[in-house]
Order: sequence, then C-alpha cells, then structure tokens
Amino acid sequence: MKLIGENLNIMSNKYGAALKQRDPKPLQELAIQQAEAGMDWIDLNIGPAGKTGEELMSWLVPVIEEVVDVPLALDTSNVKAIAAGLKACKKQRPLINSIMVRPERMEALLPLAASSDAEFVGLLWGPEGMPRDENERGALCAELVYKATGEFGISPERIYIDPIQTPVNVQQIQIMSVMEFMKMFQDIAPGCRSTIGLSNVSNGPPDHLRPILNQVMLIILKRHGLYSAIVDCFDTRLHEIARGKHPNLEALVHKVEDGQSIDMGKLTDDELKYVKTAKVILGHALYSDSWLEI
Repeated sequence: MKLIGENLNIMSNKYGAALKQRDPKPLQELAIQQAEAGMDWIDLNIGPAGKTGEELMSWLVPVIEEVVDVPLALDTSNVKAIAAGLKACKKQRPLINSIMVRPERMEALLPLAASSDAEFVGLLWGPEGMPRDENERGALCAELVYKATGEFGISPERIYIDPIQTPVNVQQIQIMSVMEFMKMFQDIAPGCRSTIGLSNVSNGPPDHLRPILNQVMLIILKRHGLYSAIVDCFDTRLHEIARGKHPNLEALVHKVEDGQSIDMGKLTDDELKYVKTAKVILGHALYSDSWLEI
C-alpha cells in the first residue's frame, strides 16, 4: 500500500507558522522525517491561500525538493497555486490533491493535470456536496473518470479516487457507504487507483484514541482493495499495518466484519483494542469516547 504523509499542513501550529514566516528549516526537517518513515508522497497542504498561494507554493516546492527525492502532493484549493507548484516540481511526477467532481473545478484543474503529466486525486464531492451513498459515489466517480480520460486523455493509472472518509462519531453510515463503494470501485473505474484521507475517521474523538481508529479503519479498507491512504507520518504501527506486518490484527478485524464469534478471553490487551474498535466502526457497538477504557 502507498502512503501519503499528511503532516506538512498549514493548520499545524508548528508547520503553519513556518509556512507563514517562510522558515524552511522545520519544513525540511519534517520532509526528511517523512522520507525516512517511508512515505511515498509528501503532501504540501497550504490551505486556500487566496492571496499568497502562488508565491507560497513556488517557494515551498524547491525547499522540500532540496532535501528529499519523494514525490510531492500539491494540496490547495487555489488553482494558480497548483499551477505554480506543478511548474516548480523538478524531481518527481507530482500529485494534485485534489479535483472535486464539480464542473468549475474539473474545467480548471484537469487541463493542468493533462498538460503537466501529473497524477491527481479525484475527490468525490459533487455539486450538491457529500454523496449520500455508494451509488452517488459511483456516479460521481464515473463522471470524473470519463471526463479525465475521454476529454483530456489522462490515463487511468494517473487517477486516484477518494470516496471521502467521515468521522466515526458523526456519520457512521457514510463509513459503510465507502466500504460498499470500494467493493465496486474497479468495475466502475478499471485501471484507476484509490486513496482516502484516513485520519478523518478519527476527527473529534480524544487524541489518544485517534491512532487505533485510524489503524482499524485502514485494515477494513485495505481488505476492500484500498491502494493508498493519506496518513500521519509518525504512526509507525499504521505504516506496519499498511505493509502487511500485522496479519493477526487484520484477521481479528476481518472476523468482526464477518460477524464471526471471537473468544475475547483469549485475546491480549492489544488485540482486544482492535476488536472493540472494529465493533464501534462497523456499528456493532455504540460509539463512546471511552469505549476502550484507556
């Protein structure tokens, strides 16, 4: 599984301040940490950056490319900033993160992806906002892929579809919809790849519960063919799960998903956490901030 490091984000107190002050040192140190953690892309999230985005992205890309060879994901809603980032990238093929399934966004950004030979994340956010279910996700996906491949000649393997992860404590039905969409994804978009903003599932719960939520959600989506994910570069256990180093934990979560009986008395404390969390995510148990009692 491919991983996109999410930590270089303007919303971060430390890295946001470095971006605003044009201080390269903390950003370069983070980029090196992400490369050492095995990230396959480094996401450069500068936010909307309405007035300064073009200049900021033009400054940031060479700052990061100076210290690492990892491909960069250009993450902003500012079209001019995306264009500036694409022009500034000199080492590896960049990834545009992201293109919504809205006419104005597709018309502005698909030509950039085509002309620069960039890859892009297609975010299944349509004219009416969040899709209501897997069928709407499928329709949005088909529309975007048809336009990208048919009108702009972008090859499917350059397209990464993000069905949108939602927090477990507010929109659990959407989690189930994403799982159903993933089951039919390759039939809808053959040759395309999938990705997801994984950490969204744990937005809201206390910080100490976020890693286990992210890890269990990754196990569930990985089973359904998830190709890549946007993740916390400091969560080592998550990286290990992505690379198949914890098959016992994956098997336990799969048992919960399949409704199989599990002898809880034979599980270690660590295994119990994964089973309990899987039950919460899959709706087999009521969500509570203290469900793990840790």
